[in-house]
Amino acid sequence: QVQFVESGGGLVQPGGSLRISCAVSEDIFRIYGMAWYRQAPGMQREWVARILSGGSEIYADSVKGRFAISIDNGKLYLQMNSLKPEDTAVYYCNRDRNVRDWGQGTQVTVSS
Repeated sequence: QVQFVESGGGLVQPGGSLRISCAVSEDIFRIYGMAWYRQAPGMQREWVARILSGGSEIYADSVKGRFAISIDNGKLYLQMNSLKPEDTAVYYCNRDRNVRDWGQGTQVTVSS
């Protein structure tokens, strides 16, 4: 069982930036790829970005060119730029595959 703790969310105006982070209870970064997911109000949870164990990054079309996933000193990050209202969601981190042990997520609200 792995624990995921997301943090750094908040309220930001359209066009703004935010960086959220994910702390993991044990070192799994070199075993599994990691990913960010999000769940908007009334919607299913969806995949946003992944970083594979080899370091390559892949993004959903909706965030490509605006978001960047990274790993630094044992934590997973998501840099979000040029934020849009449709980015409003609860953001979660997890494994890239065989997802389980969901954390509480961190709320990101993009609004004027």
